[in-house]
Amino acid sequence: MSLEVEETPSPLKRHDSLFGDAEKVSHSNHHGSRVSWMRTLSLAFQSIGIIYGDIGTSPLYVYSSTFPDGIKNNDDLLGVLSLIIYSLIILPMFKYVFIVLYANDNGDGGTFALYSLISRYAKIRMIPDQQAEDAAVSNYQIEAPNSQLKRAQWVKQKLESSKAAKIILFTLTILGTSMVIGDGTLTPAISVLSAVSGIREKAPGLTQSQVVLISVAILFMIFSVQRFGTDKVGYTFAPVITVWFILIAAIGLYNLVTHDIGVLRAFNPMYIVQYFTRNGKDGWISLGGIVLCVTGTEGMFADLGHFNVRAVQISFNAILFPAVGLCYMGQAAYLRKFPNDVASTFYKSIPETMFWPTFIVAILAAIIASQAMLSGAFAILSKAQSLGCMPRVRVIHTSRKYEGQVYIPEVNFMMGLASIIVTIAFKTTNHIGNAYGICVVTTFSITTHLMTMVMLLIWKTHIIFIIMFYVVFGSIELIYLSSIMSKFIDGGYLPFCFALVMMSLMATWHYVQVRRYWYELDHIVPVNEMTTLLEKNDVRRIPGVGLLYTELVQGIPPVFPRLIKKIPSVHSIFMFMSIKHLPILHVVPAERFIFRQVGPKEHRLFRCVARYGYSDTLEDPKDFAVFLMDRLKMFIHEESTLTQNELEMSNNGSEVNSEAQTSSRSSRFTQTAVHSEEAIEETRRVSSSHSRRITLHLSQTIEEEKQLIDKEVECGIVYLMGEANVTAKSNSSIFKKIVVNYVYTFLRKNMTEGHKALAIPKDQLLKVGITYEI
Repeated sequence: MSLEVEETPSPLKRHDSLFGDAEKVSHSNHHGSRVSWMRTLSLAFQSIGIIYGDIGTSPLYVYSSTFPDGIKNNDDLLGVLSLIIYSLIILPMFKYVFIVLYANDNGDGGTFALYSLISRYAKIRMIPDQQAEDAAVSNYQIEAPNSQLKRAQWVKQKLESSKAAKIILFTLTILGTSMVIGDGTLTPAISVLSAVSGIREKAPGLTQSQVVLISVAILFMIFSVQRFGTDKVGYTFAPVITVWFILIAAIGLYNLVTHDIGVLRAFNPMYIVQYFTRNGKDGWISLGGIVLCVTGTEGMFADLGHFNVRAVQISFNAILFPAVGLCYMGQAAYLRKFPNDVASTFYKSIPETMFWPTFIVAILAAIIASQAMLSGAFAILSKAQSLGCMPRVRVIHTSRKYEGQVYIPEVNFMMGLASIIVTIAFKTTNHIGNAYGICVVTTFSITTHLMTMVMLLIWKTHIIFIIMFYVVFGSIELIYLSSIMSKFIDGGYLPFCFALVMMSLMATWHYVQVRRYWYELDHIVPVNEMTTLLEKNDVRRIPGVGLLYTELVQGIPPVFPRLIKKIPSVHSIFMFMSIKHLPILHVVPAERFIFRQVGPKEHRLFRCVARYGYSDTLEDPKDFAVFLMDRLKMFIHEESTLTQNELEMSNNGSEVNSEAQTSSRSSRFTQTAVHSEEAIEETRRVSSSHSRRITLHLSQTIEEEKQLIDKEVECGIVYLMGEANVTAKSNSSIFKKIVVNYVYTFLRKNMTEGHKALAIPKDQLLKVGITYEI
């Protein structure tokens, strides 16, 4: 008799990555399931109201900003119109609509989305909190650079090994964010002031100061109502902006036919060459006004999270471009006949019977444009905060339907105050336009640089196309930027003031957070020393559940030894809790938590990392606790099941060995074959009985553990937080002491505290003070 011995499967392995980094992850489709055409068209309609308010109201002030000293040559209108047409085609259409929108981060766009996308392919973040489990999160999965593509691998290695490259990428990201905040501050000022200025056509007795006061009143109203949110923003705003586009397209067509249809010759780019030949330096300077025709373009990318690429492409090419293009052509046709009306081109070119309807819709469109930019600015800052690049501020999610709609009270107040001050100080759109243009072009340029990195590292595009992208768009943006910088003294300095303040705050916060993280990492308590630590301090266990919050995702934080030295007691169930924000849009609830056992099982010490995307909302404390405990029970069940499987495999292996040995004996002593079969059967019965006893015992143990958890939860949950006071070392430079001891401390004390940001009830909070010298 012969027996076939099957290969025993290798035991299941527990992979503990709380002490490791994620490197290679698999490919996944980031664009999700296909969206129906009806849904896409619906999203395209909604996008009209959310992302096109800014670029759609640009015709209010472009010509007046381009010709602040009047039109010297009538043919200059053809050159300027040609520049406007091709600027709209090259930058918003070619660059953003057909290229940049595809570099979204699981559907979300903006500067931080590009940064987070790059950070998943290369370890460029200064806080190295990547974990292998993060690669298993469905939205996180990406395709690692193929080793055969040496260029992509080389770029990845250079980025990861160069601290300077990491700092440059981070600086570009926060500069782009700061410029978007400046954009959000200046958009209400220039849009509302331009729209309100039209009233002087019917009330010439109004002074500019009175127009400014009316504008300030509207601005005050815009910023005051932000706290109510924009829950129905898509379907509420879209009809208004749609009416606006119909009006400006109709007025443009009317002026085109009535005054000079010959301006269509501007589609010939030779008029651009003639314009610069004729005007020289003055033509170059006028680019600062022309670039205002593409303001709000970054909003198409920043607000992409509400829609999809196809919806934005449809709405831009079918609605925005034709309407705005006709408006600019109509204004050029009107100015060919009435060049002296360039200071208020838009309102002068409106037919008499259409003035008041257009004026009212213009005011509404300006308000919507302001609202859209503010909403985008709040969303970007929310992402910056979740990635550790912004001091803690209270982020209020104002919509259950539209995920990206958030409101930040402190930021809203500061931006509103700045917008009103700018309006009062500058009084006209010309100076505001200079500042506005710098914000727009700087953001364009930063996106171009980050997109080039995406093409090199992630898309692995052919080098010829990468060079063409960088050279074509980079050179155009450089020309525009050089022009607008010539007006630095005349208002152009304003966005740099905004950016300097914002970048200083963000850089200071991030620098100290990085140093603090590394300090804690250098002083962690190894897990294998936990038992000794507890016994040494004679720690007793008290009823309830304790959650110690730590920013570390690996090791035991240094605040824990301090805690048990001061209060030598630990809750019956104790958990080291980390809130971690992944550089992705969402983490589905089923993938929210990862658990690890810390020390022996009887200690009931756990480490848990709660993972969120930068657009996810932290749950209510009660819901969070229920969800956390349910997942803990599931973890205990899975661990016990894994242990049972290992034991069964071990028993099966023993059984196979027994059978093999019996078979070997039977091959030598064939006369004992019957007895061998009986021995094998007896071995199987014993093994099966033993396995059932183990299974029963484990089931009882699991049930007891779950009941214990429920019992301890009833005793109460206590949230423990380390109150870290960070100071610079005594031998640090004066600059570092100022940054750490004063600027960072001021931000930490005056911004939202950690427990408030996590919405932890005060009666369940225990703070543990500790000082770090960095």
